[in-house]
Amino acid sequence: MSVARVAVVGASGYTGAELLRILLGHPSVEVALVCAHKEAGKRVSQVHPSLRGICDAELVPFELARVRDAADIVFCALPHGASAGIVGQLADAGLRVLDLSADFRLRDVSVYRHWYGEHPRADLLAHAVYGCPELHRDAIREAALVAVPGCYPTASVLALAPLLARDLVDSRGLVVDAKSGVTGAGRAPTQGTHFPETAEGIRAYKLGGQHRHTSEIEQELSLVAGHDVRITFSPHLVPMSRGILVTAYASSRDGTTVDRCREAASAMYASSPSVAVLEAGEHADTLWVRGSNRAHVGYFVDSRTGRVIAQSAIDNLVKGASGQAVQCLNVMLGLDERTGLSGAAVYP
Repeated sequence: MSVARVAVVGASGYTGAELLRILLGHPSVEVALVCAHKEAGKRVSQVHPSLRGICDAELVPFELARVRDAADIVFCALPHGASAGIVGQLADAGLRVLDLSADFRLRDVSVYRHWYGEHPRADLLAHAVYGCPELHRDAIREAALVAVPGCYPTASVLALAPLLARDLVDSRGLVVDAKSGVTGAGRAPTQGTHFPETAEGIRAYKLGGQHRHTSEIEQELSLVAGHDVRITFSPHLVPMSRGILVTAYASSRDGTTVDRCREAASAMYASSPSVAVLEAGEHADTLWVRGSNRAHVGYFVDSRTGRVIAQSAIDNLVKGASGQAVQCLNVMLGLDERTGLSGAAVYP
C-alpha cells in the first residue's frame, strides 16, 4: 500500500500536537513537513516535549512551493480567520486539504458573515465538505477540501441527529448544555483560562446565542431534520484539560422510548467505528473516551416532563478535532476508518 505524504500547517498548538501524535503512528502516512510561524526554526520535540525521541523535525514557515513539493495532503490547524487565505492557496495549487478551523464549515456565506465577518475565500465554501464521517462519509471520500467540525458541534450533533432523523423529538425548543475542558480554548494562555482562574470553578460563557458554534450545530441538525432547526446552546468551562460532555434536552413525541432512541442511534452509527451507543441507564463520561477517537452517546426519557435527554462524551482534541481529521483522511484514502485511531481511551 502506498504511503500518503502529509504536511501539518500550524503545528505548534494543542491541535497540532495531537495531529502529530496520531499521524506519527499512522502506518499509511509520512509526515513530510511541519510548519509553524512563531516557532519556526525550532525542533518539534522542543515545542512538544511529549514527542521527544519520536519527532525531531524542524518547524518551518509556511511557503506554498515548499508544501506543494513535499506533500499531497495538508492538515491546516490554524485559528479561524488565519486559515482561509492559506487554505485558499493550497486548494488553488491542487492539494487536498483538511482544515481544522471554522473558516469553511458553514455553507451559507451570509451566516458566516453574521458570526465571523467577511470571508476572504467565499468561493470555496460550496466546495468544502463538512468533515463528520458519520453524516457525510460519501462526500468526504471524494472531497478536495474537508472542513473538520468543531468540538462542541461534534458532540452535540452526534447526540441529537438520530432523534431528529427518526422524528422521535420535536425540533423546536432544543437545549444543548455543554461542558468543555480548557484545551478547547487553545494553547495561548489568557486571564480566563490559566490555572488560578479555572482550577476550582465551573463557569458558563457566551450564553444567549452568542457562541459561534451555535450556527454550525444548527446547520447540521437542520440537514438531518430536513427543515430549519434552532437551538439554545449553553457552553461551560470546567476544570479539566480534555473532554466535552453534552447533555441535550428535547420534547419527546408520543411513543418515544429509550429503546427507540438507542435503536435510532445504533442504526445511524452502525458503520462508524468511533461512536458507541451506551446501554439504557448508562451516563456518558469524558473519562471513558479521554485520548481516544471515540464518542459515547446515551439516552434517557423523562416521562414525567415529556422530555428526551441525550448525552454525548468526546475528547475535544481527538474526536473533536485532530482524530476526526485523521478519520476523514482515512475515508479520503479508502482506508479503514480506524487506521491510526484504534487506541483505547487513557483510563483512568
